[in-house]
Amino acid sequence: MPELPEVETVRDGLERLVVGAVVRRAEVFRDYSVRRHAAGPSDFAGRLAGQRLVAAVRRGKFLWLPLTDDAGPGAAPDRADDPARAPGEALLAHLGMSGQLLVRGGVSADDWRHPHLRVRLHLEEAPVVDGVPARFLDFVDQRTFGHLSVQDLVPDGSGNPAGQGSDLPLLPEPVAHIARDLLDPYVRPEDVARRVRRRRTQVKRALLDQTVVSGVGNIYADEALWRARVHGRRATDRMRQADVLRVLDAATEVMSEALARGGTSFDALYVNVNGQSGYFERSLNVYGREGEPCRRCGTEIRREQFMNRSSYFCPDCQRAPRS
Repeated sequence: MPELPEVETVRDGLERLVVGAVVRRAEVFRDYSVRRHAAGPSDFAGRLAGQRLVAAVRRGKFLWLPLTDDAGPGAAPDRADDPARAPGEALLAHLGMSGQLLVRGGVSADDWRHPHLRVRLHLEEAPVVDGVPARFLDFVDQRTFGHLSVQDLVPDGSGNPAGQGSDLPLLPEPVAHIARDLLDPYVRPEDVARRVRRRRTQVKRALLDQTVVSGVGNIYADEALWRARVHGRRATDRMRQADVLRVLDAATEVMSEALARGGTSFDALYVNVNGQSGYFERSLNVYGREGEPCRRCGTEIRREQFMNRSSYFCPDCQRAPRS
């Protein structure tokens, strides 16, 4: 599943390539991909027609594009950061396991259609990049766990910017319960560490709890725990504040490094808006390396079942807690 670095890479691409564009019309090719839009596919398409995409914003693994019907020529794309003209709705996207938002330009609708195309937005007045404006924003999703919807924006409650990419304290209502992520400038790691220690759970479960801290998934949780020399089954209420902070610092480091390299890709499902894969997988130390030597001590990496997934760890560097 795409995690924070992959989703932020997509957000950055949307900000450069489609913010400021007007949605001429929307096509829904699979109703299930807009299942979170309660009024149905026709209403989804109708709500988008004529709307300008005024920002690209992210919190954790959620992306949203605030909308305004002020679609006159020359309308400024930064209107989303003007409180006096704050948008009331946004196109919300969650990529699920295999969702992709792909920007296309310079071709007609019939020239290119992905076999797993679920939703297509036809764009006008998009930014011109390398001499070509974007013409389509496609939502492609092979496994169909992702979804798009148009949602009302609600106050964040903190008074601070609600996500990366906008200065407004507004976010889609379904995202209101999602915690800030470790790359958010308004996050205090000490506060996150205290929340982790209050959970009375295993530390890896706490890292994956998006209401505690967002953006961390299975891959980067394993990588962070390895860097911090902490086993994922450590009980959070028995950990010292300093130990939890070490894990959070490691998660921040590994996600920052992955973001600099465009995220982690194992196959064609993980791509940015241009269809290019990230390559941080070359730097993974434990995830997916069962049976290989630990790069720190040489001990064989092990895998164990975890929440219908897998955890990878070094049994020497990350000593398992006693039962």
